[in-house]
Amino acid sequence: MGRTLTVINALGLILVMFSLTLLLPLFTALLYHEQSLFIDFLLAMLVTAAAGVLMWLLTRRYKGELSTRHGYLLVVAMWSAMPAFGTLPLLLALPGLSFTDAYFETMSGITTTGATVLTGLDSLSPAINIWRHEMEWLGGLGIIVLAVAVLPLLGIGGRQLFKAETPGPMKETALTPRIADTARNLWVVYAIITLACIGALKWAGMSWLDAVCHGFSTTGLGGFSTHDASVGWFDSPLIEFVMIVFMLFAVINFATHFLAWRGKTLRVYLFDTEAQAALGLIVASCFGIAFFLWFNDVYPSFATALRHASFNVVSIGASSGFASVDYAQWPIFAPLWMLFVGCIAASSGSTGGGIKMMRTLVLVKQAGREFIKLLHPNAINPMKIGGHVVQNNIVFAVLGFIFLYFMVIAGMTFVLLISGLDFISAFTATLACVNNFGPGLGLVGPAANYAGLTDFQTWICSFGMLVGRLEIFTVLILFTPAFWKR
Repeated sequence: MGRTLTVINALGLILVMFSLTLLLPLFTALLYHEQSLFIDFLLAMLVTAAAGVLMWLLTRRYKGELSTRHGYLLVVAMWSAMPAFGTLPLLLALPGLSFTDAYFETMSGITTTGATVLTGLDSLSPAINIWRHEMEWLGGLGIIVLAVAVLPLLGIGGRQLFKAETPGPMKETALTPRIADTARNLWVVYAIITLACIGALKWAGMSWLDAVCHGFSTTGLGGFSTHDASVGWFDSPLIEFVMIVFMLFAVINFATHFLAWRGKTLRVYLFDTEAQAALGLIVASCFGIAFFLWFNDVYPSFATALRHASFNVVSIGASSGFASVDYAQWPIFAPLWMLFVGCIAASSGSTGGGIKMMRTLVLVKQAGREFIKLLHPNAINPMKIGGHVVQNNIVFAVLGFIFLYFMVIAGMTFVLLISGLDFISAFTATLACVNNFGPGLGLVGPAANYAGLTDFQTWICSFGMLVGRLEIFTVLILFTPAFWKR
């Protein structure tokens, strides 16, 4: 019971910090002379802060280090509660918006999925647009990392939180001796890349508002846009090129960026096997899809095909979700291949979603080991990736993850099918939500959005986004009897 109250205490502090993130849209409303929105955001900030302070005061005697079990509980509680409080500005500012749709929108933002139920984005308030995109930026690297840097100062240790939320190799190795230093340094690198992206987009021709919003969502690999036509509204090859560069940057493990920044060298990228595989797959897919589109006369020239293929393949492959054209109208092989790449290409420790390239490499290596074992039963053949031996317990964990991943995909697809959705829409909506890349095909394609789903279907997709963002185990472990036993 005491540890559960510690979770509530920590959640209260995180909500107080989350309320401070409303200062940016609050300032934006002031800048654009939107008095009613200023009041809406101020009220939302006060309610969120008050709820957090109340939770903290009622449990202040129980602050302390969290166990692994309660780290998982706090992470899931936090990622469920933040979207709930994030709905307040939307509900106050957008009359007629239901809580279901508002929660879907904020969950999509926090999990960097980029799926939306809103239309009329071109005329949406700047403050609301800033808030939508800021949520993607906060969720990109994980607001939990920021919490880890602050909570130790308030008497709550953060190592278990960091371990529960952070994917991939970052679970195994602290980049600096103190976990708080690691979190702060990752955020510094993240912020620097974001500022560079915003500056580059402004230079490429965007307004400051569009540059800030798209800079947030590009670095966070979120996919929200300030326009219904997404990036296609700009019709600018230069803007698309800038976003391609930064999406490829964001799809690499931020631990690698940090090590490159700390060591003042680019050599670390040459030794990142996962980054090489991820970038190789995405770049090869760009040229392959471009040739396919040109060969099938979708575009009159290879250069035009390469332009549109590159942006949309990188966007979906990096699990971002922007669109420059309605790629659902391409021959079906192209969009399905893009969705496939989006399931596996992002690096662990990046802001992308999906299986992650590191797990894909483990599976490929394990398949090779099985072939060798069939031919040479007594051979000793340890798995190596990037010159490092991968222990069997990690291989087993990856196999378990992949099993649950496919079961979640199948389960969600069947639930959406039985609710009345057609197969293409159900299957691709599931892929898009669990892998956090936003648009699918059919009713949820790049030229449409998720507004046509029923409330039940919308909640299923919201759950899929949460499960995908927290990499399945973190959420599903709460549904096991063993988790609740002492």
